[in-house]
Amino acid sequence: MEPREHSEAGVGYRETEDAYFERRGLRRYAGVFSLWALGVGAVISGDFSGWNLGVGLAGFGGFLVAVVIITVMYVGLCFSIAEMSPALPHTGGAYSFGRTALGPWGGYITGLAENMEYIITTAVVCYFTAAYLQNIFSTADAAQPLWWLGLYVIFVGLNVVGVEESFRFVVFITLVALAILAVFYVSALPLFEWENLWNIAPDPGESRYLPKGWGAVGAALPFAIWLYLAIEQLPLAAEESVNVQRDMPRGLIWGLATLIVTGILVTFLNMGIGGGAAYFGSQTEEPLLDGLKATLGVTSAKALGVAAVAGLIASFHAIIYAYGRNIYSLSRAGYFPTWMSVTHGERKTPYVALVWGALVGYAVLLVLHFADDSGPFGGVILNMAVFGAVIAYAMQMVSYLVLKKRFAALARPYVSPLGSAGAWIALLISVVVLIALFVNPDFRPGVVGVALWYLAGLGYFAVYARKRMVRSPEEAFALERRERRA
Repeated sequence: MEPREHSEAGVGYRETEDAYFERRGLRRYAGVFSLWALGVGAVISGDFSGWNLGVGLAGFGGFLVAVVIITVMYVGLCFSIAEMSPALPHTGGAYSFGRTALGPWGGYITGLAENMEYIITTAVVCYFTAAYLQNIFSTADAAQPLWWLGLYVIFVGLNVVGVEESFRFVVFITLVALAILAVFYVSALPLFEWENLWNIAPDPGESRYLPKGWGAVGAALPFAIWLYLAIEQLPLAAEESVNVQRDMPRGLIWGLATLIVTGILVTFLNMGIGGGAAYFGSQTEEPLLDGLKATLGVTSAKALGVAAVAGLIASFHAIIYAYGRNIYSLSRAGYFPTWMSVTHGERKTPYVALVWGALVGYAVLLVLHFADDSGPFGGVILNMAVFGAVIAYAMQMVSYLVLKKRFAALARPYVSPLGSAGAWIALLISVVVLIALFVNPDFRPGVVGVALWYLAGLGYFAVYARKRMVRSPEEAFALERRERRA
């Protein structure tokens, strides 16, 4: 049947057969502990790799300032999301918030940004995981694409097996990663030296505490985000949560609290041992592994390396889950091709979305691998992921503010103690980070490339997808709320 025109942004909704949603079912399983593990597991790789490059750019003092700013942003963000998710308990998560508050375009702008964030983030984590594995097994750089392929095949496969198995694994591997971090903290404390934090030679006219000056703080912001990026994915598990109204806010807030503690400890202790900030800030892509070697007195140990890679595996697995649900929800509503949202008949997992997200992530890695002449590989792709993240953050905070004002009657099982002030602060910081991404010339080509990708995605919706929408749960909820206000 031809799409029916809808007055909101010229969107056309098409009729679907009765079996449409039956072929797109999910299964409820996750409780508060599973949600906490999913949130922490998605981020925990940030404590193992990536964040340290920000110290090389700004010095420890500049990076510490960046961490404080970003922590404030995530506190405002997570409390706001904790309020919205139980009120709009759909798999769409961020897209659902934007759709209800800002209409189809607002929903798609938010959902597409989050889609790019998670797909590229899996590529980032895959890259750092392969770097650890190359270090452990002493393979050639030419073997990197094979490591990437193997990692995607294994962990997409694990996500396809079933939601129960997926959550059980993420709980297990997250606890293992936290245990490894705990071992590092305990072993690093006796070797910690305050002076190691400040051993980067200052630029002319700068101090040892801010060796690159205040301007470098902006360059460090995306790397500080790496200590928290993806905690906000939890609302994507809304339709697989047993009690989303009760468990989602707890999972988010407890997860954020855990990450603040782990982030503070690893930031100080990893930079305060051995070669200090001068070494760990720029001379290694495996800072925790090198730190463990130093604190445990081991120069070469494959078993130690395998253990240290657990945090990266936790994030890789958890963020594959996230992009799978994001693609599933957007395609179920027609923003992406609807065949991407089909779920496995028995396992009820969005296997098509999981596979397609992996193919795109792997393609991103291959493109950068064969055309990498624009700065450090890890830094380039990390900044690309942050581009999508901060757009999604800004849009979610705008959605929160609009929902607060225009949809005051919306039932809210949880209310953020920070209210609109927390959302405004998170919004402003996310915009600042977005601008800062284009400042560093080493990373700018990758950011420009992903920005063009984003614009192409918006063009697809404008030209084609908006005329072929489906009344998915997110769309139906938003339309009903709009009709009530009218």
